[in-house]
Amino acid sequence: MDDESYFNYLRRRSFKGAIYRRWWLYPRLCRYFTGKVLDIGCGLGDFLAHRPSTVGVDVNSKTVAWCQQRGLEAQLIANDTLPFADASYDGALLDNVLEHIRDPAPLLKETMRVLKPGGRLVAGVPGLCGFAYDVDHKVSYTEADLLRVMQQAGFTKDKIFYMPLHIKWLDQRLRQYCLYGVFHKEGHRP
Repeated sequence: MDDESYFNYLRRRSFKGAIYRRWWLYPRLCRYFTGKVLDIGCGLGDFLAHRPSTVGVDVNSKTVAWCQQRGLEAQLIANDTLPFADASYDGALLDNVLEHIRDPAPLLKETMRVLKPGGRLVAGVPGLCGFAYDVDHKVSYTEADLLRVMQQAGFTKDKIFYMPLHIKWLDQRLRQYCLYGVFHKEGHRP
């Protein structure tokens, strides 16, 4: 899907979805972060607007321009290269990003590079219904798949949780049903 089409697709999100993100999802995700956070695949910048000290990056030029017009700090990236110094972030978010990438290893390597020792990574992937909904999704993740990919990238698991609630029935019936993993880079937390 081209940048303009995907930007327009993201803008069609519902008011109910915005309420869910602002009042339920984002407060939950913020529990796992302190300091400066990098939102990788920031889309329309909802998390950037929600959490101070957060910088966004995306591969879509239209979404980056949208974020910048909203006064949010966002940068365009290419080739899985993050334009930041080593160990420059306390945390990183990959919320509904991994399923768009056939081989996440290069991006996860870059994420590891820009995280400080002890830095946290929160990664969320859609359930079955959400995965089937978006034609741009390439890889479906189970809990075991997510753990394997993160461990291969050198991250250590802190916690796994599901949103909005861990009810298996929702997996095939609710687009917003997602699996989240909280991981960290080895080393002392700042």
